[in-house]
Amino acid sequence: MARFAVILTVLFVAFTIFSFIDCIRTPEPRVRALPKILWAVLIVIITPFGGILWFALGKDRSGRSPVGATRGGGSKAPDDDPEFLRQLGADKQRDARIRELEARLAELDDDQNNSTEK
Repeated sequence: MARFAVILTVLFVAFTIFSFIDCIRTPEPRVRALPKILWAVLIVIITPFGGILWFALGKDRSGRSPVGATRGGGSKAPDDDPEFLRQLGADKQRDARIRELEARLAELDDDQNNSTEK
């Protein structure tokens, strides 16, 4: 019987740690019912029921992303990201400018070589 109690205690502690870490890492828009900090306190204080309540009531488990998650920060496809497209345009302009300057330098170098050979 004592062995069962030890195993049960270890399982409760492991579940509590797992629940606490899950609560802390969950984005704020996916937390329901209470603020995230209160969920963390409940998970620790009323082990293991706090973790059970967290997974049953506190965390939004719907498959959809939270409202506004893609605005201002979510991952986007490169062709949907205006900053990425702007960067591509700047890269093309910079490459064209470098090619132009290299061509000018080559002309100047040729002119100097021709004038020193005479």
